[in-house]
Amino acid sequence: MSHFSSTRVSSFNECFLNENEQDPNAVLMELDKGLRSAKQGIQCESIVRFPRLFEKYPFPILINSSFIKLAEFFVSGSNLLRFWVLRVCQQSENHLDKILNIDNFVRRIFMVMHSNDPVARALLLRTLGAVSRVIPEKQQVHHAIRRALDSHDTVEVEAAIYASSCFAAQSSSFAISMCAKISDMIESLQVPVPMKLLLIPVLRHMHHDANTAALVNKLCMDLLPKYPAQSFVVAIIDTLTQLSSRTLVGVPGQLEVLLDFMQDLRTPVRIQVLRSFNELAGKKSVHAWPKPALEALISKFETCINSHEQFLFLSILVKLSECPLTCQQLLREHRVALLRLCIQSMSKLDDYTTATQAMAVLSVLAAFGTEQESQVDDILHTVSLHIEGLLLCTARRADCLRHLQRVLAYGIRISQANAEFGATFIEIVSNTLGDNVVYPQANAELICEALVRLCEHFQLRKYAFTTSEGLEEGDDNAMDTDEPSPTKVNPMLARMPIILYKLNKLIDSEDAEKHLRTIEILSVLVFQTTMGCYLPLKVVQCFEKCLDKLNCWTLYKIARSASRYGHHYVAAHIYTSISEIVINDQMHYFLVTLSQISQAECILNYGLDYAHMRDNYAPTAAPEPLIPLMKRLEAACNLYQMARVSLRACSSIQKYLKIRAQFLQTLHLAVTVKNAQVIVPPPAIAGSLAQNSRDYLQKFGHVTNQLRKLVKSLKACEETHARLYKSSFDADNVTLEFLEVAEFQCGLLAHIIESICYATPPEPPVFLTTGEHPETRFFAASCRRMELMHKNLPEELPNAKTISNRHLDVIVAQIEIITKTPLCLPRYFFQILQSTQIKLSVSPQPRSATEPVNVQSGSNLVIKVEGVLQQAGSKQVKHFRRVESVQLSLTSQLVTPPPRSGSELQKTGTSDTVTLNQIVKPQRDFLSGSFLLPISSGGHFQVTLETFVVDEHGTIWCTGPKSSMMVRVLEDPSKPTAPTPSTSQAVGQARRF
Repeated sequence: MSHFSSTRVSSFNECFLNENEQDPNAVLMELDKGLRSAKQGIQCESIVRFPRLFEKYPFPILINSSFIKLAEFFVSGSNLLRFWVLRVCQQSENHLDKILNIDNFVRRIFMVMHSNDPVARALLLRTLGAVSRVIPEKQQVHHAIRRALDSHDTVEVEAAIYASSCFAAQSSSFAISMCAKISDMIESLQVPVPMKLLLIPVLRHMHHDANTAALVNKLCMDLLPKYPAQSFVVAIIDTLTQLSSRTLVGVPGQLEVLLDFMQDLRTPVRIQVLRSFNELAGKKSVHAWPKPALEALISKFETCINSHEQFLFLSILVKLSECPLTCQQLLREHRVALLRLCIQSMSKLDDYTTATQAMAVLSVLAAFGTEQESQVDDILHTVSLHIEGLLLCTARRADCLRHLQRVLAYGIRISQANAEFGATFIEIVSNTLGDNVVYPQANAELICEALVRLCEHFQLRKYAFTTSEGLEEGDDNAMDTDEPSPTKVNPMLARMPIILYKLNKLIDSEDAEKHLRTIEILSVLVFQTTMGCYLPLKVVQCFEKCLDKLNCWTLYKIARSASRYGHHYVAAHIYTSISEIVINDQMHYFLVTLSQISQAECILNYGLDYAHMRDNYAPTAAPEPLIPLMKRLEAACNLYQMARVSLRACSSIQKYLKIRAQFLQTLHLAVTVKNAQVIVPPPAIAGSLAQNSRDYLQKFGHVTNQLRKLVKSLKACEETHARLYKSSFDADNVTLEFLEVAEFQCGLLAHIIESICYATPPEPPVFLTTGEHPETRFFAASCRRMELMHKNLPEELPNAKTISNRHLDVIVAQIEIITKTPLCLPRYFFQILQSTQIKLSVSPQPRSATEPVNVQSGSNLVIKVEGVLQQAGSKQVKHFRRVESVQLSLTSQLVTPPPRSGSELQKTGTSDTVTLNQIVKPQRDFLSGSFLLPISSGGHFQVTLETFVVDEHGTIWCTGPKSSMMVRVLEDPSKPTAPTPSTSQAVGQARRF
């Protein structure tokens, strides 16, 4: 029974016979049929499918009935069936609290304790340990475990030890009561040595009480000299470390014990000591380290005689450096010693593991010292001397992928804190990429991804806001200019020749299909580096070559990256080309939509249509716009409307297309107002109208009213952006920032126009985000330029304000900034990395969709809501936000009132609409709630249930779903009533409503 370890097994390779079955009852009946089979193999196969059933249908009623059924087979089945029931309990620990009648389940399986088979009793004990989280204070189980520890059967005793460990971690009373029993067994001469090694780890859970923890600590310290064997020393040190990390009081004493055992001659003991140091250096216990312990630890580096011990030692220093308190102490008091041991470790380039760990220590110290404005020149100099050699050595070997990843990550971390080092590191990494050495494919991808991360950081610095000036991105038209200051321009621009050379080389190579991922990353790097700039002809020609060499999926991803960084000409060129060769109609229309969007943005940005740019692409600088602003907006609006027609499926893309088209139409209206000012002068009676209406600005006539209509349209666009933001719970952070900036842009332009056409405009909108990503910060920089331009207008008194050509010229100039800023489409426009769905079951339900739910007059309607939360995401990306709770909103509205007399109408003063709200917290992806809906009078009611998601920060998201039903209140037969409409008529009226 030693193979019955406490570790959970991996998920079974289980598959339902009918995977597409959506009815949980049908699946349960299928499994029940297998359980009642005469063949034991089919029974086992049915049992192992239960974890999959719980994950797919986590309803408490289903889980409760399943566990009761499994308990019956646990009692009456063989040990093999009991073993698989044990595995089901271990794999379904997240759903154990949904067992509605846990006492019944425990009572049934506990009958096996009276069996004469010790293996059956051992399986029962392990099963009880697996469900200990939901029965921590079950005294009957505690007594059974204590009695099983005195058994003469080794299998049963091992199972009792496993159960003791599980219950001690959950129950403080059990841990305190078992402390003396376990200590007596450890000190007893009758207990064999292997059994004692299993008992010692149980003591790590005796931390619930201070006296018990002190007693266990004293017991372990007494055991160390009594049992000097290697296995005992390792187990006792590990137990003491776990106990100290939980109590925090014994950390200083445990550090002294570990420092003493650092001089032990046995390698496994020293390795366990270093691992214990690593455990105590965590965030929870590092603050309990005394100052002398750091100096004593650093002096013990010489005792590490092999590379594995040196790696563990440096790992301790990395964890200590992550804490600001200890990092400051290391920099101030132990810098020389740390530099010496790190240089000693990095000088061994054949031992990449230790060298990269030493680089990690120096990078953390350098980054922290730079942020705190400390003098870390010696550390930066040491890193600069060794990082290039370490990078070259690890980049050439396929087995050093993990070490290469760590070296690049540490270089990026220092670059984010020190711009001068970052410029040097970009040069080092790009030179590595430009070498003629053929690197392994995975290593080359890592180097390219590191360059993208570095470029992203410097693009953030480039578009950082200043109070005195805004950055004019359009000035960087060519890439062969002198390298500007790194505080304003990305130094990656100077490395573009090397990047383009590498990209062209990969595209022209015969095995280009093997380097598709590298080509995609380099394309992203080119687009990100030149974001906000006009692409030179050689860059465009490089991507035109891709059309003949790469497959459609890779071309689509390149075009998608171009759209995300505002290079819409390249995106339109690729979308148009691949839309003509796809064979699926849905894909064709989707690509046509993207092409029309990119063509519209080309017209807005450059004042040239796509056909003209394709035939006459400028070699270096952006061309002068040939289409005036009015025509550009008209053409862009038409293309966006065509894109909406092409995209037939209803999705978040179509929602954004509608918002963008609405915003461009509003800008078109603003330009129309400017042009109409010349041909529509104020009427002769404008002065008297202004005096009568007490609105001074009405004397300027038509333009005042048109500007105020324009403000309403812009505020409508702002509200539409806000609604889209609230419904985008699954969007990535870049997309949410993009929507925030777009909402602010609409509000800012509305405020600027309000300050012109109203005597006392409201307060300006608050800029909630400055952009944490390059594309959103680039977008926000255009808003800052709009603010600066608005500040240049002269201040006027409320009674002396004018609406002149100068004011309208400012509005047109603001629109020029908006249209000439390339639109960086967010990632959520193309790709969803997280999916959250809530499936609701509402009762009562009508017998058919055309019939209402009947309720007796004078009674309340009980509505019960059950739901399953399903949240899935990409394996490479963590969830952006999680569901903390769910808000249920129930609204009842009277649709067809009953006929009432005049006196009844006068008495009725209450509203016919009732709204109830309830916040429920999902338990293991399951949620339930109930409402008691009061219904005051007869008639037909429309009852609507709407669902809102609340994330971990308390933000409410309008995600849905939404369900509704009709309720008919039956009139009291004792009261005479006028004839009411038939049910079909009421339902028809409700539908029309």
